[in-house]
Amino acid sequence: MAEAERVIGTPDTPEAAGAEPEQSSGQDGPEGADAQPRGRRRIAVLFGVAAFAYALDLISKMIVVAKLEHHAPIEIIGDWLKFEAIRNAGAAFGFGEAFTVIFTVIAAAVIVVIARLARKLYSLPWAIALGLLLGGALGNLTDRIFRAPGVFEGAVVDFIAPKHFAVFNLADSAIVCGGILIVLLSFKGLDPDGTVHKD
Repeated sequence: MAEAERVIGTPDTPEAAGAEPEQSSGQDGPEGADAQPRGRRRIAVLFGVAAFAYALDLISKMIVVAKLEHHAPIEIIGDWLKFEAIRNAGAAFGFGEAFTVIFTVIAAAVIVVIARLARKLYSLPWAIALGLLLGGALGNLTDRIFRAPGVFEGAVVDFIAPKHFAVFNLADSAIVCGGILIVLLSFKGLDPDGTVHKD
């Protein structure tokens, strides 16, 4: 009997019995069974962060326009940090005031690119970074569309004035923080779809 089993084999494994090998559940990658729920959660984080950054920027600008514009600057940390309302027709931190329309188009393009990229988003850090970029871009784009002197030429409200530095706003801060985070993620080899590569 033992000799017969040695010759013909025993069905101890699915392969020996003729069964198909088990398929991988795919949970290690974005194509797994939980890919769609995870993707939706990351998209929710992206738009949640964007909404928070946008709301914070919008509310701060409304307060600045109502309470600080046409008034003396408010010293926060002596003359090292002040709140001073100014209107900026340029890009972040006051650069390029002659290209307001171009910066408006760029901001709109950034929003479209982020919205398209969101469909392949499975990384939480990338969701946070893109959310910061989206919220900041929306904040400044809102100013350019709705504020004087006109549509797509509006001046952005800036009010955070460190000593020896350009005046900026919370949207600028969100854009810079999101950009720095993206650079760090890229250096670490983490892609938006959650995969990690090493050069």
